[in-house]
Amino acid sequence: MTKVTLVIPAYNEAEGVAQTADRLRPVLDQLAAAYDVEVIFVDDGSKDETQALLTAQFAGDARVKIVPHGVNRGLGAAIRTGFASSTGDIIVTTDFDGTYAFSTIPAILAQLERDNVDIVTASPYHPQGGVKGVPRYRLLFSFGASLLYRLLVSWRIHTWTALFRAYRRPVIETIAFESDDFLAGTELLVYALQAGFTVSEYPTVLRQRSFGQSSIKIARVTMAHLRFQGRLLLRRTPRFTAPAAARK
Repeated sequence: MTKVTLVIPAYNEAEGVAQTADRLRPVLDQLAAAYDVEVIFVDDGSKDETQALLTAQFAGDARVKIVPHGVNRGLGAAIRTGFASSTGDIIVTTDFDGTYAFSTIPAILAQLERDNVDIVTASPYHPQGGVKGVPRYRLLFSFGASLLYRLLVSWRIHTWTALFRAYRRPVIETIAFESDDFLAGTELLVYALQAGFTVSEYPTVLRQRSFGQSSIKIARVTMAHLRFQGRLLLRRTPRFTAPAAARK
């Protein structure tokens, strides 16, 4: 039986642990009909009771593992830890906070098989996707960054910043990414495409957080994306060579 690992990073999410657990359990039961399932919560150095509450909520559930970071290391580092701890043939990364519904995980897995691709990525900016309740400043950043990646890497991919994705194991065993922060998922997608892995988009709805506050720092993340985009642009630009007459 194919094994699916869900990797879910968490940082200071105590307020929403019960809600997340209630939403996730029926999805795990649904997946268990077709897959061997494991869940890895990576508690990224939370300063609240996130880890203790997760432990209490999933006590006795052998499918669920909680991997702690002693200090906050960033989203990319949490994803890397989740990958290293996973044993699945397919690895799904998704947000803790409900911005993408857990109930759509079976659909993204079905699309991975149906399209016979290496990665399926959630895509609210796809023509058939949508956004509900997300602050305009967040959309400006995310949509704008995705537009630039479309120009620099692949026009057919509409959304480049979503965490919600399904990867076949060879992708995570082959592709390394540098960022320890929010840039990590974009780096992974870009490098995977450049390495020849295949990707399709799952049109979905991006929603405002159901609880808590986002830890994303817009200015810092924007600068990280701009620097990365600058490096991608430089790689596409032929190195300037002076005309032969000028070299004499």
